[in-house]
Amino acid sequence: MEAVSRTAQWTAAARALETEREDRLFADPYARTVADRIGFELLDRYAGGGTVPFLAIRTTYLDRAVVEAVERRGIRQVVFLAAGMDTRFFRLPWPDGVTVYELDRPALLEAKAELLANAPAPAGRTRVTVPVDLTQDWTGPLKEAGWKSEEPVLWVVEGLLFFLPEQAVRTLVSTLSAHAAPGSVLLGDVISRAALENPLARGFMKALDEDGNPWLFGTEEPEALLHDCGWAVREVRQPGEEGADFGRWPYPVPPRSVPRVPRSFLFTCDLPTHGEAVAA
Repeated sequence: MEAVSRTAQWTAAARALETEREDRLFADPYARTVADRIGFELLDRYAGGGTVPFLAIRTTYLDRAVVEAVERRGIRQVVFLAAGMDTRFFRLPWPDGVTVYELDRPALLEAKAELLANAPAPAGRTRVTVPVDLTQDWTGPLKEAGWKSEEPVLWVVEGLLFFLPEQAVRTLVSTLSAHAAPGSVLLGDVISRAALENPLARGFMKALDEDGNPWLFGTEEPEALLHDCGWAVREVRQPGEEGADFGRWPYPVPPRSVPRVPRSFLFTCDLPTHGEAVAA
């Protein structure tokens, strides 16, 4: 797989560690399989003070938000962009009639298929893999795979935006709103610019760069970014705040008014209905 795709395996390794805790927040019985040996090697290379608890929090937050979107909002199209080694299709309680689309590079999807070859597909749901390069046109292949732009969609951009330059981030997030029907939802995460420049994270950032996975983008104002790209922000949470703690975050959370603090943000957005303004 391409170097950037390897990050999917070390995040899977972190999910495996959470699954094996007695007080686990979620159970991912496939995580150790898709992490493979390389995933745990990379986790040892990359893991800093907050990496493993953050990944447990991010997974839990998005698990619950995904379930809420399909169960309470009735969304039946779910698209994971840069799906990596995500296993939610297999492990979440999807309602009947849901189609899960997984977009990623061809080599990663091929490797994932080999690793999950013996995983039984749950009944009542459909999984469609779409091999694409997200820096090229991907909406065309997604439509060809069966996605309907006129119906509400749940977009999930987990662990993706910080690998892209700013203009690519804005183009992608704007494309998601432009190709979504009213009632659609966007879930994801992003980091602050200060997180990229954090002296305590230099070793981590250097390792990512050496391995061909540099982090490029961060913003102190995720709400403004999402608003500018056509989304109505329902919530933005930092790990450790109410709704994004789950008893895992080991550090205090400085107020947003404190400058130059490394931060991670988890967000949930809605697409406004026709004629509804996006509140700033």
